[in-house]
Amino acid sequence: MRHPGALWHPSPNFGERRGGAVPDLVVLHYTAMDSCAAARDRLCAPEHQVSAHYLIDEDGTLLQLVEEADRAWHAGHGAWGAVTDVNSRSIGIELYNDGARPFPDRQIAALQRLMEDVLSRHAIPPERVIGHSDMAPGRKGDPGPFFPWARLAAAGLSVWPEAGAQEGEPLEASPERLARLVAALTGFGYRGSQALVLFDAFRQRFRPGAGAFDAADLAVAEELAARWPVRPD
Repeated sequence: MRHPGALWHPSPNFGERRGGAVPDLVVLHYTAMDSCAAARDRLCAPEHQVSAHYLIDEDGTLLQLVEEADRAWHAGHGAWGAVTDVNSRSIGIELYNDGARPFPDRQIAALQRLMEDVLSRHAIPPERVIGHSDMAPGRKGDPGPFFPWARLAAAGLSVWPEAGAQEGEPLEASPERLARLVAALTGFGYRGSQALVLFDAFRQRFRPGAGAFDAADLAVAEELAARWPVRPD
């Protein structure tokens, strides 16, 4: 479908969702480009073979580049839970931002309006809203440490653990504790066996700016896995 609140700017970079898949994830990105127009042009250039369903400028202008029924090319290699073809199972949303500064209020307000509609129409629960860095830890860093995940969670559009506000006692990163951390993060949806790579992706989203590994990291990770366990399919 074409979103009634979006400006239609079609990209040729899309295909069919594979295996009859329907969207049950939303993946959020930042563009890391000099302007929204530059990002739009890249997402619509055949030679770059990248796209997204939506692109939101700093002033809240919403562009739609790919029909929701189609498979946009925004996620690349990675996984969330058992989902390895994330493009076929997701709606991709790009936000014009370089990753080094906060996102303007009008831009996030536009994102919230879009997500309220997308999640409702596709029956996507808030725990299935993830960042590019969540599904590709170590490879991607967007939407970055300035993205307001807690604001989205307060609106019912993502999740935020209660333990996230706690300060934890510093802990030695022993093999046993790291194994416990990896088990909790994979229980939530992260994929990979390298504890430090998963830890960096987790910290960027849930505890940006925190110091050394501490007890709150384990509390947050285990709360995520307990309250929002990843789907088995």
